[in-house]
Amino acid sequence: MATSDATGIGEWEGTRLTLDLWHPNCWAIEATERTGGGVLAHAIYNTPKARGNTPNSVNGLFTAFADTNEEVEALLDAIRESDRAGDLHELQERFGRARDAPGNVVREFFLEYDPADMVCPTLLEHGFVHSAPVRIEDGREEWQVCFVGERTEIRESLDGVMADSGAEVSVESMSSTGYAGRTAREARLDTLTTAQREVYEHARKEGYYEWPRETSTRELAADLDVSKTTLLEHLRKAESKLLDP
Repeated sequence: MATSDATGIGEWEGTRLTLDLWHPNCWAIEATERTGGGVLAHAIYNTPKARGNTPNSVNGLFTAFADTNEEVEALLDAIRESDRAGDLHELQERFGRARDAPGNVVREFFLEYDPADMVCPTLLEHGFVHSAPVRIEDGREEWQVCFVGERTEIRESLDGVMADSGAEVSVESMSSTGYAGRTAREARLDTLTTAQREVYEHARKEGYYEWPRETSTRELAADLDVSKTTLLEHLRKAESKLLDP
């Protein structure tokens, strides 16, 4: 809903949602379903050894949490045993207060896994930008997201996420937020530089966030007449601002 005051500056209310989500082929969902612990998902990086235009693995930064050491150990063991999880490397030092993880015992780790198992690109493609670490417990994921479209489009967008990913999604909570006549999408994109925004918007339009990808970074760079290195730099910085604010 938009309103205007005497200065002509409008106020806009966007939408924030909490989603309860399950999707197939997820090591974290499988591991937390079998154990008493939980996982916080923070950030995702391409692995240095990835080859070609589409990486065959990514590295994620995560926090394992539980009430006891035994529960955390059981959770980490379940993750290591998953055929959908690659190398797990625990961190010797925490990134500040273990990123405010719940539980009495917390352990941070990097994990390598297949990007085809990720639901984040599908959510992003349908307008849902996550605004907090994803919490996985009891075989379910909790996503805090901002929807970048109109509120009336949420149901259709959620249906699209479920159809494209095989996910089960329900809305746990919904609230309005926003200001200055901008949509939530515009407010988030305003944090990008001109170059970052141009690269991100073009990548999204050309299907870069589809799986399998409909274009490559080399093709995107050629479209924008920039080097592949420059394109990747702008794209990664844009993704960092949009996905892990």
